[in-house]
Amino acid sequence: MSPFSPADPAAVRIREAAGRGTLSHALLFTGGGDLAAAAQYAAAALECQGEGAKPCGVCPACRKVFADIHPDVAAVRDEAHKNIAVDVVRSVRADAYIRPNEGRRKVYIFPDCGLLTEQDQNVLLKIVEEGPPYAAFLFCAENPAAVLQTLRSRCVELRPGAAAGGADGALSESVERLCRCLGSKKRGSAAELAARLEKKRTTREDLSAFLEECREAFSAALLLLYGQPPEENLRESASFLAKNLTKSQIVRTIEVLQKYRGECAYNVGPGHVLGALAVELEEIF
Repeated sequence: MSPFSPADPAAVRIREAAGRGTLSHALLFTGGGDLAAAAQYAAAALECQGEGAKPCGVCPACRKVFADIHPDVAAVRDEAHKNIAVDVVRSVRADAYIRPNEGRRKVYIFPDCGLLTEQDQNVLLKIVEEGPPYAAFLFCAENPAAVLQTLRSRCVELRPGAAAGGADGALSESVERLCRCLGSKKRGSAAELAARLEKKRTTREDLSAFLEECREAFSAALLLLYGQPPEENLRESASFLAKNLTKSQIVRTIEVLQKYRGECAYNVGPGHVLGALAVELEEIF
């Protein structure tokens, strides 16, 4: 069985997406939880042959994944070098075009993205964007800043061990409002929402959660443009954004949201973050 708790919010999201057939081919696990176990759990969900909830944990495919012996699930490492050599990454890219031996997917797990150089990640970017439909890539990074924004924006980010729920109800409503305002390109909407959030005395922690929920919505819209169905809870916002914004606007917004979420971690006041964020968003739209 998996060492990863099925009650973990990340596990719940994996099962829900797998049950709908919308589990992304590119997942990024971040934070201080057991990232490797979470990635293995997702790999089992991708390979599971059982009926009902996936991963079932008992079918031959699940048992092989959890025993680290599934021929179509590989952890990408490079014992010979401090960082992962680009030749290793290129071999992964070539191998991805070889059909699975026995499984439904070819799954590549990167246990520590801190070992991937910028060149490595640029090599991976194209295969993540345009690879065969059976290839899946699971990235682990305690610090999401270790992953290039171009690659990160193509992934669905999960935080094992994080408390369930994300931003509170009021902030979740603000996420929807921001997506609608930016999608309709209403002038001044970002500044208006920033002022409203500042008036509510939004904490740094809540603001960080708000920015992450916004980033997830825009990332889902970007994935939708590449033909990847969004998760059910993001479907409405993602569809609206993908319909009304250009790919460039979506990518730039993701980058700005990631930038200011990072500011929250450096003890910068919420008011300052919101003001600067509004200025940059208005420049995009």
